[in-house]
Amino acid sequence: MIDKYMSIPYRMEIIPDVEEGGYTVSFPDLPGCITCGETLAEAVKNADDARRTWIEAAIEEGIAIPEDVTGSAGYSGQFKLRMPKSLHRTLAEHAREEGISMNQYCNYLLARNDALHKYHA
Repeated sequence: MIDKYMSIPYRMEIIPDVEEGGYTVSFPDLPGCITCGETLAEAVKNADDARRTWIEAAIEEGIAIPEDVTGSAGYSGQFKLRMPKSLHRTLAEHAREEGISMNQYCNYLLARNDALHKYHA
């Protein structure tokens, strides 16, 4: 049962902590599911653990777990993006420095920018 929920692509918000350093991660569709990490890689790993723990607790407590990600109807979670080779190289280098995949790094950048846009719009 837990694997079913772990396979759902819940939206992850990653916010850098400018004052203390590190990153805070939350899942808006899973109220109260929040964690942090000193590095981006650690924050992403901790987020996976936090999501699993949240789901396990929700199952134990009989709390409804969203099965359809908010607004996900008609969205696959994938799109093709073309970019200059120089940007591709830079993104790959930054991802390597953080110890995560380029896909995770780009998701982090998009989520961070989206969160900043949401709060400053």
